[in-house]
Amino acid sequence: MFTDVVILAGGYGERLWPASSPSYPKQFMTVTDGISFFQAAVLRALSLKLTGKIIVVTRKELTDIISQHCSQLLDKVDDYGKQKIQNDVYILPEPEAKHTTAPIILACHFLEILFPKTKHTVLVLTSDHIITPESAFITDAEKASKAAENGKFVLYAIPPTEPNTGYGYIKTGAAIGDCIYDIENFKEKPNLETAKEYVASGNYWWNSGMFGFTTEVLKNELKLHQNDAYTVFADLPNKAKPQTDRQNGILYINSWAAMDEAYEKTPVIAIDKSVAEKTTNACAVRASFNWKDIGSWDAFADLFDHNVGKTAIINSENCFVYSDIPVALCGVKDLVVVVKNDRVLIMKKGESATVKEAVKQMKE
Repeated sequence: MFTDVVILAGGYGERLWPASSPSYPKQFMTVTDGISFFQAAVLRALSLKLTGKIIVVTRKELTDIISQHCSQLLDKVDDYGKQKIQNDVYILPEPEAKHTTAPIILACHFLEILFPKTKHTVLVLTSDHIITPESAFITDAEKASKAAENGKFVLYAIPPTEPNTGYGYIKTGAAIGDCIYDIENFKEKPNLETAKEYVASGNYWWNSGMFGFTTEVLKNELKLHQNDAYTVFADLPNKAKPQTDRQNGILYINSWAAMDEAYEKTPVIAIDKSVAEKTTNACAVRASFNWKDIGSWDAFADLFDHNVGKTAIINSENCFVYSDIPVALCGVKDLVVVVKNDRVLIMKKGESATVKEAVKQMKE
């Protein structure tokens, strides 16, 4: 099984504006049982019974709220979970956002520097996914970890349930193990007609944004395919170690000069572009679990079979309301209406991609 988990928990909350914001991104929103998306990711990591650490990479200004959410889990987990949260969760605040390659390689170096005698097999999770059931996630993680231990850079391929244009796609090739396949190629987010062709073919799968590898494999792949990202972090082990402290009882890195220096020079690039799409060692685990990326209001609305907040619906259909104040809908259809934080979003369903532009214009 994987020894360590890295949870990516940065972001600025633009896609679920106005309910989320830079100071309170969507991963801290809750749906059921008072558990936030971020807390669900921590619980997911704990379900793997890790022998190593859980590294949460985030923005500096989110350190406090992340430590709060971790502490709040102590009353919801068993003794193993309490021990892991109190002793093995580390919050690693980035100096600035640099997409996903930088935080992932940074977390790997952190693991090797503080715990050098361990071989680290790492699973990268994001903090805004819904994955069920837990048993299937664990089973697939076992398969992925074995492939990673054998030198593979592992991705999770999600069975598409619709011709979604918001995800990248993976075309899988020959089977090389139990539900593990070679990857023929990667496809960018397609238009609707192309997405329909992908789904109909049966060979294209959604790219989940979760990855598995050993730290050694990741470093070697970066050195080969994205040397500028490799080089700026390569000297971290020879410099002063990170300094840790606790906030709300949770360990965090409060000072690491070598990290700050590296981040000034590191490129802004996704791990998909720097490694996954270039390496010859990539493979995909075809996921047996149910997966949903809560990256849009359309996806968020699908989680509910009712409106959230007091509503009056008159001669209206197929609408979703998420509001702090009463909302009346009269003679409309196919709308998402969000009233949060003294701001209002009225969006036609299917137009989630335009929300970021709306946020930009609001700022201006």
